Amino acid sequence: MITGATGIAAAAAHRFAAEDGLVFTISVDEDECAALNEALTAEGHDHAWAVADLRDEDAATAAFDVCIERFGRVDGLFAVAGGSGRRFGDGAVHEIPLQGWQATLDLNLTTTFLAVREAVRRMLENPTGGAIVVTSSVLTDSPSPDLFATHAYATAKGAQLALVRAAAARYAPDNIRVNAVTPAAVATPMSARAQNDESTAAYVAAKQPLAGGFLSPEDVAAAALFLLSDESRQITGQVIAVDGGWSLTEPNARA
Repeated sequence: MITGATGIAAAAAHRFAAEDGLVFTISVDEDECAALNEALTAEGHDHAWAVADLRDEDAATAAFDVCIERFGRVDGLFAVAGGSGRRFGDGAVHEIPLQGWQATLDLNLTTTFLAVREAVRRMLENPTGGAIVVTSSVLTDSPSPDLFATHAYATAKGAQLALVRAAAARYAPDNIRVNAVTPAAVATPMSARAQNDESTAAYVAAKQPLAGGFLSPEDVAAAALFLLSDESRQITGQVIAVDGGWSLTEPNARA
């Protein structure tokens, strides 16, 4: 199960399918779901999808029911769905309207909560449990105050990590593992504005020296694949930063 159908989610769908996974995607955008489905089926992969707004409880439950009807169970969840809250007014905390704060948290945190909840409910019925990977952000502990001052977004992403650790502790006896990845700046549709801004692109290139610019969505998908696979069967409650060096690098530190 993957929430989202573009960017990191699309890259993960292709990578998981290439590993012979049965992929089910959920997205609010029907056209994006259909485009991803066309690409995956053209490659010979078994893929199914549902259109649902994961901020809506009934829609989220119904989408997971469709997956169960098609594939019988949910073994893994890669929770990617979310996005920038700038259009809602997200920014520095003193500038955010309450409505914008709530909308940004709904887009990033409520979607994650409902996806994780529905996945856990299904995995509790699996004799073998399951694995969950939540997509958070490097901004939770490595903020960029000048270019990425989106405090509601950072708060939602930080709350995701609290959910990951709490759920990992609670469901470990049920053989359900819960981990997170924290990407930095990734070349996705969400980051189009930043990619097209010359000063931001230069900052990212310096901040992510391993990538020399924006990260590839495939880099994040690879980390998620590891955390969902049996190769990480003894790992739970952990956070892997896929950041190209962001959290360790000070731009312009060298002459």
